[in-house]
Formats: sequence, C-alpha cells, structure tokens
Amino acid sequence: MNTVILPVNEYSLGQSKKIICGGGAVAFPTETVYGLGANAFDNSAVENIFKIKGRPNDNPLIVHVHKDYDLSLLVKDIPDYARALSKAYLPGPLTMVFKSCGAVASAVSCRLGTLAIRIPSHEGAQRFLEYIDLPIAAPSANISKHVSPVTAQHVYSDLNGKIELILDGGKSEGGIESTVLDCTGEIPVILRSGLITREMIEKVAGRCEQYFLKDGERARSPGMKYKHYSPNCKTMLFAFNELQDALYEYEKSNAEGVTAYLLCDDKTAQIAAVDKVLKLGKDGEEMASNLYYKLREGEEKARLIIAVAPENQNGVMEGVMNRLSKACKNS
Repeated sequence: MNTVILPVNEYSLGQSKKIICGGGAVAFPTETVYGLGANAFDNSAVENIFKIKGRPNDNPLIVHVHKDYDLSLLVKDIPDYARALSKAYLPGPLTMVFKSCGAVASAVSCRLGTLAIRIPSHEGAQRFLEYIDLPIAAPSANISKHVSPVTAQHVYSDLNGKIELILDGGKSEGGIESTVLDCTGEIPVILRSGLITREMIEKVAGRCEQYFLKDGERARSPGMKYKHYSPNCKTMLFAFNELQDALYEYEKSNAEGVTAYLLCDDKTAQIAAVDKVLKLGKDGEEMASNLYYKLREGEEKARLIIAVAPENQNGVMEGVMNRLSKACKNS
C-alpha cells in the first residue's frame, strides 16, 4: 500500500471520505496528537484500526465528532455539569465518557456500555469531521506503545505502507492526549490527565475526582492500562531531587560509548549544564507541547534517554508526568 501525505484541502478531504466510507482508515491532525480514524459505525473498519496499530482489543477508543454533531444520536444521560464543561472547554482537548446508546460498533468501546466522545479544536480536524459527517473512532496514529505522533512525518514513520492517507495539519501544539473525564456519575471523574486540568474542571463543575486503575480491572479509557508513549531506545526516569544520580548515569553511559541524552525542563538543563540535552521548555504547557516531539527526536539521536522530572508537577504537569512515567516504564 502506498501512503501519501497531503495538506487538508478539498481534494484530500474528498479522498478521505472515499477511504472512510470504503471501510478504510485515515490519519488526521488534532490539537493534541494525530489520530488514526475510521467510521465508528463500521465494526470491521474499527477492528482494522486495532490491527494496524497492534493495539490490544480491550483498550477502548475515543469517538471524534464535529462541533455541530448531535450527541444524542450516540450517548444518553448527559448531566448538567457535562453540558457546562462542554460550553466552557469544547471544542478542545477534553474527552467525556457517557452511557452509550449502542449506535456505534461494539469494538469501539470494547463492549463496556459507555462511549468516549471528543470534539477537537484543530481547524484541520474540524474540516475533516464536518466533511465526513460521521463519528470517527480514533486512537493515536502510531504503532501501539510507541511515542504518540505530533507531526504527519511521525505518522508516516510508523504507518507507512499500512494506511493510504495522512492529512497534514502541521505540528500538534497541545502535544499530549486529551483529558478523559467519566461523566456517568453524579460528579466527574478524571480517567486520564491532560491539558484540561482538575482545577479547570472543578472551576466549572464544582467537584471532581481522580480515578486510578486497579490490578486486574478493565481499562475504562485509553492510556490507563498498558505501556505507552515509549521511544525506540532505552529510557530512565529520575525525580528532580535525584538530578545528581541522573548526571552520574549520563556521564557513565557516554564514557562507555552509549550515547545518552538528558530530557528535562529548561531550569534543570541550566543546572545540569551538559552538551547532550533535550529541553522540554519552561512551563507545563511548553513541556506538554514538546514532550512527544523531543522523545521522537531523542530516539533518533540517543541509545539512552535519561529523563528528569520537573520540580513543579501541578496542573498540566500531572498529564505530562503521566505520559513520562509510562514512556519510561520497564514493563
């Protein structure tokens, strides 16, 4: 299969519709990461996404729709706090989980009885979704467990020969996946941290809880259960107060001929003062935007990425640390 990258325009959107309506998959940009989309009503097309990615079939998908799509066709029992959150933060990097109407393919939610809905704010994503005018089931457009893609070229590197078309919408500036919020109960519960923080949710909804997956429990959201976001090289993760240990490993590895790079925020990079460094930025938003881009850059340059967590881990940094800890997980 020949994979092409095209800008988002009338021609590429027309090609996208032919592929989607024919049961195929198209990679498209969002403000967080690139998605690999298929018709959410077509069970075979959805199952094919799992095959393309090598994704476990108990890891549910998110359905993407345009801003004017009627959600009542897909979900039921939308609480008042979810409507308020929608008004405040959508379109944007927030996914909300509702009770499903059962309209979409069973493979989308892995038969959980719920459905995760997202309305991306990226202009290219909205044009794609409006043109197709179908709910699009889409995980990140990469090989399962690899670093999520934030450019069309990242998608091409992983999926060349596996899909026909990648819509190029530039670099995804958000940089990490959307916040996933369970809206099936009396108060919202964060299943996956992201750019919409707990503080932002509480400001609108009043209350909010954080959920952590228990051993043996089925994942209720993408990104909860398996190793994710991992570069194709060795990784190590140190706390901010372990910087000297990280620098010891950096010096030792490079002295032994193992090319090691330090991955850290700008403050830590200044303190460390080493040559081989992947700088994430000065605050949570910059670090979120740069995390996957720098992990992808690191795997091209290094045999070992030594990550050092930032000192401040509040707000958006909760989502960054969630991804960084999974990227450096050994199993």
